[in-house]
Amino acid sequence: MNKLVIAVIQDKDSVKLMESLVDKGYRATKLASTGGFLKAGNTTMLIGVTQEQVDDVVSVIRTVCQSREKIVTTMSPIGGAIESYVPYPVEVVVGGATIFVVDVERFEQV
Repeated sequence: MNKLVIAVIQDKDSVKLMESLVDKGYRATKLASTGGFLKAGNTTMLIGVTQEQVDDVVSVIRTVCQSREKIVTTMSPIGGAIESYVPYPVEVVVGGATIFVVDVERFEQV
């Protein structure tokens, strides 16, 4: 059965992932997406493959889309009658990928 691999990745990893997939002979469709904790831009990749190719594609995604730490500034409330917010640096883990593999009844590359 054919599969659709859906990978939600950080924008920063999208060019390298696309190049790595193409180098291995896979085609992918790149979609801009947004969401998550940091409300930052993401990329969603749609990759149609056979059952036998799934593990290889997931391996490519794992290799390219590594998690990493990043300092972000959040707004933290401070006390008082009138609420005020002050910037507060926080270290968060970004990157990596969320991968879905779903069955596809029909898949054609033309």
